[in-house]
Amino acid sequence: MPLLAACPVVDPNPFEADERLRWVGRVARLMDSQFQLPGTRFRFGLDPLLGLVPIVGDLSSTAVSVALLLTMMRYGASGAVVVRMALNIFIDTVVGAIPLLGNIFDFAYKSNERNVALLRSHYAEGRHNGSGKSLVALLLIGFVVLAGLVGWGSVELIRWVWHYFEAQPETATGPVAALLRGWYRTT
Repeated sequence: MPLLAACPVVDPNPFEADERLRWVGRVARLMDSQFQLPGTRFRFGLDPLLGLVPIVGDLSSTAVSVALLLTMMRYGASGAVVVRMALNIFIDTVVGAIPLLGNIFDFAYKSNERNVALLRSHYAEGRHNGSGKSLVALLLIGFVVLAGLVGWGSVELIRWVWHYFEAQPETATGPVAALLRGWYRTT
């Protein structure tokens, strides 16, 4: 028996042993699946309800998700897991910001619970031990390229509209056209 006493007892589920990480799980449940429609298996949380409030609701849901992500980073999530979690939050935020479609999407896509599941599997199996530096660099490059394309597209759209009104100031209709016609005549 002394041999067994010398062996350290390994907690089979370190995620559940840490109060801070249990808090992350509780907040994720509150945001994604705290409530259930009576008579159904459909669950939802505060995230889709907050999403019904334009801009402020979406921003507050994203802020909670980012706070959970930062907590998970602080307590053991590897780089690769963090990148996957950030992608879940990004998808939830971008699609959730689309009027009506985003509200429906928020009821189905539970990014916080997905992130907690990623962290649990990281703790339980150690599957996500790799560094996420290359993925983070790739995401940053992709973001810069995407931002550049959006900026270029916006400038081109403005130039196209400007040239349209410049070439045909009297045939364009609508309140914006009237405003631009009035400005065009005064210059």
